[in-house]
Amino acid sequence: MTLILASGSPRRQELIKLLGQPWQVMVADVDESSVDHPDPAVNVIQTAALKAEAVSPHAPPDAIIIAADTIVVLDNQVLGKPSGPEEAKTALQQLRGRTHQVFTGLTIINKTTGQTVNDVAEIKVPMRAYTDQEIDAYIATGDPLDKAGSYAIQHDGFHPVINFGGCFAGVVGLPLCHLVRSLRKSGISIQIDIVAACQAHHHYDCPVFESILG
Repeated sequence: MTLILASGSPRRQELIKLLGQPWQVMVADVDESSVDHPDPAVNVIQTAALKAEAVSPHAPPDAIIIAADTIVVLDNQVLGKPSGPEEAKTALQQLRGRTHQVFTGLTIINKTTGQTVNDVAEIKVPMRAYTDQEIDAYIATGDPLDKAGSYAIQHDGFHPVINFGGCFAGVVGLPLCHLVRSLRKSGISIQIDIVAACQAHHHYDCPVFESILG
């Protein structure tokens, strides 16, 4: 079995290490804007599938391909990666003091069996009432400029989220319990305690893992 992550995201690469399995990266060269489904849950699955299918012909015959896509939604509006600092500031001002949704879709392709499994994590994210000065200081770090919604939940300096009670890894970009559940459906057993690994990595006592893993 060869585990392939179809993503160049350093955050997803950091998280997939927690599976405790050897893995490789094959970045999917796709036009994500070609997916325009209005339902965000469907949109992220279709985009993840597009990435997985692009990688599949170039992957080894025993590959397990993992692809993911994440979007941020506020008032039915998708907040993508900002084009620059001003767009990042606008997004962070829109999100401030409100609860939005993060959708992360997963596609797993088992090339040995030909099976494809899709899953999606839908997560409510409440933001704290940070100031404009905090926004400017955060943008100056450059961190929000490559992220959907213009923020990282895990950023040590900004700490944008308050009273969170969902899948932390899903907001980062790779919902690990959903991933393990999907791998099981694909016939792949992960021996590591992913709940303990994820909680230790994020210093977060997850309240939702049982509802995902059963």
